[in-house]
Amino acid sequence: MSNSNQLQRSLGLQLVVMMVIGNIIGSGVYKKVAPMAAELGSPGWVLICWVLGGVITMFGALSNAEVAGLLADTGGEYSYYKRIYNRFFAFLYGWSLFTVIQTATIASLAYVFAQSLNSIAPLPALFGSLAEVNLAGVFFPFADFNIKFTAILLIFFLTWFNTKSVKAGAGFSTAILLLVFLGIFLIIFFGISSEQADLKSTFQLETAKDTAVTFSSVFAAMLAAFWAYQGWASIGFLGGEIKDAHRNIPRGIFLGVLAVITIYLLVNTTYLSLLPISELTAVYEAGNQIAAIEAVKAFWGSGGGFLISVLILITTLGCTNATILTSCRTYFAMAREGLFFKKAAHLNKAQVPSNSLLFQGVWSCMLVLSGTFDQLTDMIIFAVFIYYGATTFGVFILRKKMPDAHRPYKVWGYPVVPAIMILFCVALFFNTIYVRPREAGIGMILMLTGIPMYWWFTKKQQSKKTPAQQEAVNA
Repeated sequence: MSNSNQLQRSLGLQLVVMMVIGNIIGSGVYKKVAPMAAELGSPGWVLICWVLGGVITMFGALSNAEVAGLLADTGGEYSYYKRIYNRFFAFLYGWSLFTVIQTATIASLAYVFAQSLNSIAPLPALFGSLAEVNLAGVFFPFADFNIKFTAILLIFFLTWFNTKSVKAGAGFSTAILLLVFLGIFLIIFFGISSEQADLKSTFQLETAKDTAVTFSSVFAAMLAAFWAYQGWASIGFLGGEIKDAHRNIPRGIFLGVLAVITIYLLVNTTYLSLLPISELTAVYEAGNQIAAIEAVKAFWGSGGGFLISVLILITTLGCTNATILTSCRTYFAMAREGLFFKKAAHLNKAQVPSNSLLFQGVWSCMLVLSGTFDQLTDMIIFAVFIYYGATTFGVFILRKKMPDAHRPYKVWGYPVVPAIMILFCVALFFNTIYVRPREAGIGMILMLTGIPMYWWFTKKQQSKKTPAQQEAVNA
């Protein structure tokens, strides 16, 4: 019934694995090799950073899987943090998802979708005379407005589509993902086997300008890699809609992340074998080019460029849909507890949190207008690794708090693996402040707006309680 306040458990392990992969594989697999090449100047170091990014991601995923297996519920880390830390920290996480992490991810993916569509069929210019209008010289809302307007239309369409049912949204993402797998494996097979491919060059560690690769440059390059790996934890948001969630979430995370790491290493080796570092750097500096398109053109010509543009279009469509589908469940869980806008707790006739989807869609569209693709992705990674570290630290806390609780999965390599993940998160936090101060600053400001909002939501809650209820809380 439409007035029911319970989500339905309809997703099995296969859909969980597909949703994990679908939330990860998006624009990064096609775009991020270029900024990494520009930062490092060496194909071998680019691959090393993809491997390091994959290893750290797997460490985080294994740690997250233990927590998820123990505490699986709708809302993902929001629900976990209430048990691990406290209600305030859980709210701050949920608010960060809304203001930065998930909404900016949706905005970034929709932006690349629109860029790909524009490369296939040029979009008519819109508000060209207002392109230089800006806020503080940082935000240019009308620059490339034809791209941004298309991204906004996509967000609203997929938001509407996902109000129909969770299974329809998950099935749509799975169908798209199968097409993406086919496309990526065609690139790998024909790219590596082509005459233009030079596999030996991909493992060279010498830099293009014979300059040393620094600690900061490796971390900066890994920011790009982490964007490509970002999204694996989103499956936790659907905890209340997964069959046997305590077992299927850990399994799904592990299998999904392992599959993505394998795919990324193969496809980026293909790109680096086809394009020298100088060309990849030029792609990055051009701003409006995509590395994968230029790589495929090297062996399939302009026709291949068209095909890869269509593939990117399909990929980002699927990843945008998967992200929209999963992310809004946290705001629904918060709203049920009075820690988000009340209307977000409503379920429609399809048992879907439609108002939560709408709030998410509107703010995502605002972020589309706020910045460029790379600004948004660096801001996301800065914010999300704060909470990756917090979840991983939760493994240690829960081992102390709940030593005898049944754990369907225990993190491999404990305590070394989670300890390495925590140290890395701390290092990435400070290094991002150093190398990307603007993105780190904007992300931190948006997250910290959660402090006054928490006070406002809790004050509203208290005003609605009867004197007897308030006395019980105080007691």
